[in-house]
Amino acid sequence: MAQKTSIHAEAGLHRKLVLFAVQLEGYLAHFPNCHKYTLTQGIRQAFLDVYNLVTECQKRYFKKTSLTQLDVRHEQLRMMIHLANEMGLFNYSLSRKDAKEPGAHRFLTILKMVDELGRMIGGWVRSEIQGLTPQNAVEA
Repeated sequence: MAQKTSIHAEAGLHRKLVLFAVQLEGYLAHFPNCHKYTLTQGIRQAFLDVYNLVTECQKRYFKKTSLTQLDVRHEQLRMMIHLANEMGLFNYSLSRKDAKEPGAHRFLTILKMVDELGRMIGGWVRSEIQGLTPQNAVEA
């Protein structure tokens, strides 16, 4: 019988999201001003959507639709971060192209955090799917 996700695991997800937000904001602040209202704002909005969907999923009794939306929005966030990397935006410091090119380190740091969040969300989705099987409903 599958165990329900504990509130402590979900609190851990919230904590990881807060740490991710702090790191992400530090990197986005260095992006060029020409991207301030486009990609940078889109990344911020995608993060806020993920954060809000995590809260929504915690409060809903039937979580399947909300978890699906969370999974999709997380993937959109991941793809926007990849786009920013392909455009070389992680290589900027104070809106100027940095000669040292710290972009690879910045991108790998933020990508590691995004991947960890994705694994946590994926585990939550799997636990909910296992918890909703007809066999578990009959056993309860």
